[in-house]
Amino acid sequence: MRLFVAADPSTDVRRAAALRAGELRRTVDGETFSRSIRWVPEQNLHLTVWFLGEVPEERSASVLEALHPPLQVPSFELRLSGFGAFPLSGSPRVLWLGVAAGLAELSSAHAEVGARLAPWGFAAEGRPYSAHLTIARIKSPLRAGERAVLRSALSTVEADPGTCRVDALTVYRSRTSAKGAVYQPLLRVPLS
Repeated sequence: MRLFVAADPSTDVRRAAALRAGELRRTVDGETFSRSIRWVPEQNLHLTVWFLGEVPEERSASVLEALHPPLQVPSFELRLSGFGAFPLSGSPRVLWLGVAAGLAELSSAHAEVGARLAPWGFAAEGRPYSAHLTIARIKSPLRAGERAVLRSALSTVEADPGTCRVDALTVYRSRTSAKGAVYQPLLRVPLS
């Protein structure tokens, strides 16, 4: 099964983030490259703390047990603000909303989850953790002019969906289908 650990924005912040992403989408919709952008539906908006990937069924119960105890990270205020793209230069592959408050706590949660998963063979990525809320993925490389239009829109469309309290992380199972990904919550991990 395909698993990941995430921090979930509140319903209000998630809705506001989807509205801001919709504004960005309308700004670039008339451009020919907009067909290559796959927008994340509102119900799937989250901040990934750790992506586990495919976990064999026989190992999943042990992995969930390792993640079950409350984290030693205190609950915190999360504020999303500002659009951006990965990679930072060249053709974007991921469009996101940034974290203006709660970054230290998300980084601590990432480190603690990583420490719990290490005995099960889950290694950290080769790059530092970068907390963000993915709003879209780009399927094919953009031409220089398209990149310029998109990066301009990222810097001009308002992107401040608000603040919410995060008091737990959620372990999700991801299932893909022709209609897109469906996330099934498996475990709620409280923060201290």
